[in-house]
Amino acid sequence: MSLYGSIFFSLVFFSFSLSWAAAASDPARHSLLQCLSESIGSPDVSAIVVSNTNPNFTSVLGARIHNSRFNRSSTPKPAIIIAPFEESHVSAAVICSQKLGFQLRTRSGGHDYEGLSYVADQPFFMLDMYNLHSVSIDMADESAWVQAGATLGELYYNIWEKSNVHGFPAGVCPTVGVGGHISGGGYGTLIRKYGVSTDHLVDAKIVDANGKILDRKAMGEDLFWAIRGGGGGSFGVILAYKIKLVRVPETVTVFRVERSLEDNATEVAFKWQTVAATTDNNLFMRMLLQPNTKNNQATVKVSILGLFLGDAEGVVTLLNKDFPELGLRKDKCTEMRWIDSVLWWAEFDLGTPPIVLQYRNNKDTSFLKRKSDYVQTPIPRDGLESLWKKMSENGKVGLACNAYGGIMNEIKETESAFPHRAGNLYKIQYWVNWYEPDNEADVTYTNQAKAVHEFMTRFVSNNPRRAYLNYRDIDIGTTKTWSYAEGKAYGVSYFHGNYERLVHVKTKVDPNNFFRYEQSIPPRSANTNI
Repeated sequence: MSLYGSIFFSLVFFSFSLSWAAAASDPARHSLLQCLSESIGSPDVSAIVVSNTNPNFTSVLGARIHNSRFNRSSTPKPAIIIAPFEESHVSAAVICSQKLGFQLRTRSGGHDYEGLSYVADQPFFMLDMYNLHSVSIDMADESAWVQAGATLGELYYNIWEKSNVHGFPAGVCPTVGVGGHISGGGYGTLIRKYGVSTDHLVDAKIVDANGKILDRKAMGEDLFWAIRGGGGGSFGVILAYKIKLVRVPETVTVFRVERSLEDNATEVAFKWQTVAATTDNNLFMRMLLQPNTKNNQATVKVSILGLFLGDAEGVVTLLNKDFPELGLRKDKCTEMRWIDSVLWWAEFDLGTPPIVLQYRNNKDTSFLKRKSDYVQTPIPRDGLESLWKKMSENGKVGLACNAYGGIMNEIKETESAFPHRAGNLYKIQYWVNWYEPDNEADVTYTNQAKAVHEFMTRFVSNNPRRAYLNYRDIDIGTTKTWSYAEGKAYGVSYFHGNYERLVHVKTKVDPNNFFRYEQSIPPRSANTNI
């Protein structure tokens, strides 16, 4: 366990060791402790419960909030945090939350861009999966069981401890929680070779609205389909996944090439759009479009970052043929192990030991806003030039363009609930970060993100305009009644034609709509009295 984990555990254990007598002064906590004790069959359950009257509540809640916009004194807080150590604790939390009339929000890693895993506008408990973070690797089967509270960094580190030639296709941020990441699809640098995380999910464990723990066989294929890209939070509480590992070579190559507008950046960006999606499946390239200042003038910088599953000579030869405009040279490439490429993408210094992937603490947390899009036809050169102008007018908003193609073109949109497959050249993540804590800064920077996103309307997918669930964006739409029509406003953007089947699954497994949030899948007829 990391130092941070030890501190977190000590805080939680100390703060939750209050007597039942003290709990009597906090009615909600007293009622929850009594219900949990009865459900679990143990007289002492105080170690998993902390109420908002506890002096350590703020530090426990804030330990894994990655967007400071939702860590203000004015942000609605849970009445109680439940931090289970056992799967049975999760079942009891689901049962008792319903009995006591509280909503339940589940936090795996705290990276929800809109804070929906730990913020609600009605009285709620937060289920923090932090302590359920085991990773069990079975190299004979080339598989792993990973609990929902583990981070991607912990998963990658545990794989590396067992094998230098295995990996897993998932995201680049090591502190992202496995629970939400995989259930929302799971996008990373191995996508063109191996697809998304959900494509390698072979089993799962979930707690349903009745508090029952179900594996794939018990939950049935409909629910198993739904939690592979449809998000787990609409259907239950994900406990763990069984995943299949993938093979990676002993040596991979990374590179980064930057261009200014005066140095062929527009031509590089234009060509990247088609090459990145059609080149060798062993090559993934991300294009960063970043606002920049040069000679006191607002401008844009274009950066191409790449991962090649092979050596430097191979990728230089490939791109000199497919993408000569980039001008990639061998001295711009670095060969390394796959685990070291994970660190490189996470912006650690070369030579950083993999053990840092075990660290689960927040880094320098900022205020942020994210949005997403999918591009299906290349933006023309004059369109890119107009984008540079728009970005210069909205000086903090950047675009991360992530290549599709490869094996993604071979997987049907209906194979899982994750629908973004063939026909997409790349996905865009719009990002803006700031550190000013006032509400005026919130308005300024979120409006900048909206302005650039709106400008891009003519260049991106339409009918529907597609979005990626894990880049949560409430501007797409929210629901207050959980009607089919309200849900469709955001449901078709995230899920396209799969929305209908997701509604069917939701109606079957959670007809009373206990598992709900502002962008959850609604049942056909919602009863939200709970």
